[in-house]
Amino acid sequence: MTPRRKTRALGEPTPADERRMARILKALTSSIGLGRVELDHRTPLQLLIATILSAQCTDRRVNQVTPKLFAKYGKAKDYANAVPAQLEEMIRSTGFFKSKTKNLIASGRALTERFGGQVPKTMEELVTLPGVGRKTANVILGNAFGQPAVVVDTHVKRVSQRLGLTTNVDPDRIEIDLQRLIPRSQWTSGSQRLLLHGRYTCVARAPKCERCLLYDDCHWEGKRPR
Repeated sequence: MTPRRKTRALGEPTPADERRMARILKALTSSIGLGRVELDHRTPLQLLIATILSAQCTDRRVNQVTPKLFAKYGKAKDYANAVPAQLEEMIRSTGFFKSKTKNLIASGRALTERFGGQVPKTMEELVTLPGVGRKTANVILGNAFGQPAVVVDTHVKRVSQRLGLTTNVDPDRIEIDLQRLIPRSQWTSGSQRLLLHGRYTCVARAPKCERCLLYDDCHWEGKRPR
């Protein structure tokens, strides 16, 4: 009897897709190395705060603000009890400081009242915190708790679309597409390297195609000739 061929589920990558993804990850590892998150932090709480502040702001700017912030506010209850005007002044340069202040104080209260002052370790719990969506939650899960997590920000979205790793525009759908392509053990490091590649090489305007190690595996129609 002829063995039945295994059918591929809708959206499941082909072996060729997997080989191409492996080449991309290998090249990114060569060019970027460990691919660590660039927000300075020592604790899950600090990473949570820094990630909330990073919305519409560069990591460099956030890292200039957080040393004094972390020195003054060391625990979740400190944010819960913060004087809004004082907190606003400390984070003003990160932009949208009024809404970020509200989120920091509200998150501090939520952590204190519902999670014993500790940052929770599940997606379901993290996204209940004010100012925390799937992207921020995945940053925390992957970098603070070592759980496999695919981060999809504007850089990852752009790079993934240009490389043809996804045809979706919704970040949640892109996350699923990348989860299918990237080995689970590399979800955190792989997506972080895609992020850094988008931040420094495959930038939105004038991408640096001439130095891109992914050039041969990139079929983007806007790719610049070498």
